[in-house]
Amino acid sequence: MSFEVLAEGLQFPEGPIVMADGSVILVEIARGTLSRVWNGKVEVVRDLGGGPNGAALGPDGGVYVTNNGGGGLPSGARSLAAVQGGVDRVDLATGKGERLFHHVGGNPLSAPNDIVFDRQGGYWFTDLGRTMGRVRHLSGLYYAAPGGAGVAEVSFGGTGYNGVGLSPDETVVYAAETHTGRLVAFDLAAPGTVVKGGRGGRVVGAAPGRAFFDSLAVQANGDVCIASIADGVTTMSPSGAFTQTPLPDRMVTNIAFGGADMRDAYITLSQTGRLIRMRWPRPGLKLNFSA
Repeated sequence: MSFEVLAEGLQFPEGPIVMADGSVILVEIARGTLSRVWNGKVEVVRDLGGGPNGAALGPDGGVYVTNNGGGGLPSGARSLAAVQGGVDRVDLATGKGERLFHHVGGNPLSAPNDIVFDRQGGYWFTDLGRTMGRVRHLSGLYYAAPGGAGVAEVSFGGTGYNGVGLSPDETVVYAAETHTGRLVAFDLAAPGTVVKGGRGGRVVGAAPGRAFFDSLAVQANGDVCIASIADGVTTMSPSGAFTQTPLPDRMVTNIAFGGADMRDAYITLSQTGRLIRMRWPRPGLKLNFSA
């Protein structure tokens, strides 16, 4: 499988956003930054600190970042509560960053991971949870209403919700579970609302072999392309059928689509710190607020 390397030396890249000017904005988790890849160069847009993990362009032109709070505990910390994840926003025009919130319903977020906007301007995001010794924070799926009208915990108690994406008709929100290697679907009754009894979701399919699922993107035909640690990219249909695209990196962490025909796949290879671009067999779904 041939591909073009757009950037090297990235510090655990994730969350690529394909911009209209040809640049790609992404996060570098280990560096703590929102960065831009541009003509072979990498420039820092904003030093956010913590662990910026996922990113999406919002209806106001800002970049919304799910920040996992960082990979380790501060010196002297004895509990998971010492690491604070949250959702940040970066103004691309000024580079200014701000923390929007880090609690939902009075409960602290643990390790927010990935994010996607719906047509109404609200956004779904996942919280992976966090483990320290014998203690584990469980995982959740959340919805932030348009215009900052509130944030709701839609599902809680999962095992490592990671990537998140919407079906083309936005009647389903998908979450990829890292630890189980499963793709979980939540059927929606309305924007931000799952059908009655659907808070736990339904399993679409599981990763082949021993792969762990990371972040994802949806194709225009409704199939879900999931970055699969150790196995490249797993493309899964809504019925659970799948194909695999192997890549030369054991930490394939995310995929985004762009180009005139939406068949340019931008993929983060985090073990080797690279962003690559390759032609994809089918077009990706155009995001609601892509540049």
